Amino acid sequence: MTAYRLPPQNDPTERVENERVHITVDGEQLSGPAGSTIAAVLLENGRDSWRTTSRDRRPRGIFCGIGVCYDCILQVGDERDVRACQRRACEGDVVSLQSEGRPDAAGSPRPGSDSSAPASESTAGEAS
Repeated sequence: MTAYRLPPQNDPTERVENERVHITVDGEQLSGPAGSTIAAVLLENGRDSWRTTSRDRRPRGIFCGIGVCYDCILQVGDERDVRACQRRACEGDVVSLQSEGRPDAAGSPRPGSDSSAPASESTAGEAS
């Protein structure tokens, strides 16, 4: 084995960037390598944060990169709370940044929301 670097077009481990995907983020056109996540496109274009926390308005971007922490949520089209680290960027995606808090666990109300339980849960355990 020799210790030399192959040209990218001949090296099967090197990424050869032939195609790019174009998305719109809050009205700004951004592009990145095809197959990248939305987070990767944002990072490639110099954005390291795209959300603020609900309480202290601190900047958040990608943290865990595997979809666990929800720090990277944003809106894609009409779909809210999309994890940018998990969603592949598709040509023409329209992305809006979110400034609300992360989604709570299923069944837990968000702060400031109506705290009454859904009808299916409120009757569970009541005697007929």
